[in-house]
Amino acid sequence: MNGLELLVLARALMKIGGAALPLPGGEDLPASVRSVLVDIAQHPDSSVSEITARTCFPQSHVSASIARLQDSGAVITTPDPKDRRRTLVRPNPAATSRLLVVTATPIDDALAAALADKSALPEVQAALKTLARHLIPRP
Repeated sequence: MNGLELLVLARALMKIGGAALPLPGGEDLPASVRSVLVDIAQHPDSSVSEITARTCFPQSHVSASIARLQDSGAVITTPDPKDRRRTLVRPNPAATSRLLVVTATPIDDALAAALADKSALPEVQAALKTLARHLIPRP
């Protein structure tokens, strides 16, 4: 596998993940806004510039994504007590129960729908579990 193939695979996996996530109110968030939300969940109390640096999205897109997520109740923002010019972003604790439902949703149906050969589902599930074990940082 080369770098381009890996990026194409990553995009396909993002689409499957997006299809598997039930969103509150039926709203469908673009993958880039979901990426900002994931970054905020992984790094609570980050500034907009820190999120911009980690996601590699333009600052204007990160700010617009945060505004959209804030309007939906997914995140909250507060002024940085150390530097009032900066805004800190964190997941909204009130949305925790919704987040638990979303993260507990299995990907099996979305994964099966993406596969041309449905009999490969167990093999692909096992491969994804192996990749997750090796590549996703765990506390």
